Amino acid sequence: MASKGMKKVARVGKKFAEKIEHPPYMRVTIPAGGAVPAPPLGPQLGQRSVQIQQFCQDFNEKTKDIKDGTPLPVDINVNPDRSVIMTIHPPPVSHFLKLAAGAMKGAMKPSQQVAGKISLKHVYEIAEMKKVDPVFAMTSMQNICKLIIGQAHCMGIEIVKNIQTEELREFLAARKEELKQQEEELAEIRAAKMLRVT
Repeated sequence: MASKGMKKVARVGKKFAEKIEHPPYMRVTIPAGGAVPAPPLGPQLGQRSVQIQQFCQDFNEKTKDIKDGTPLPVDINVNPDRSVIMTIHPPPVSHFLKLAAGAMKGAMKPSQQVAGKISLKHVYEIAEMKKVDPVFAMTSMQNICKLIIGQAHCMGIEIVKNIQTEELREFLAARKEELKQQEEELAEIRAAKMLRVT
């Protein structure tokens, strides 16, 4: 009796397993000109039976005029015939903020550190670039600017009225040293963890 019950459960499990389908829609961030069949993109597309090599070629061709490595959010819709509709959006706000601030990355502790400085003019210029993004289609310039300011604060980027070139140069030099020190401290922590594991 027990074996019959187990067989029935196995058949039902197999039936449900066969019905699992991955959603036809996905959003990923791909660097301009950098779509490759390797993980993580390759397996994600492979689960949806998309021709990975063709997708990568199409994406890289469409983004060839954008600076290599620029992160681009991409909406991918997979049709029943496995053809793909690709919508490429402008880079995220965080990318523009780091560029404007000359910062390699945001602050580890935004409430205690300043990762970079930008002017109000930078905020407006970023808003101008982002307003063409369909995500902000129904958002006013004022609200886009508020969102950018909010994200800047979360990244530890300070917003000032004006930036003096010399002052900014000194700040970036000091920040570079601070990042170097942080990397050394993190390397020491990782090494200590490895020693504990072994």
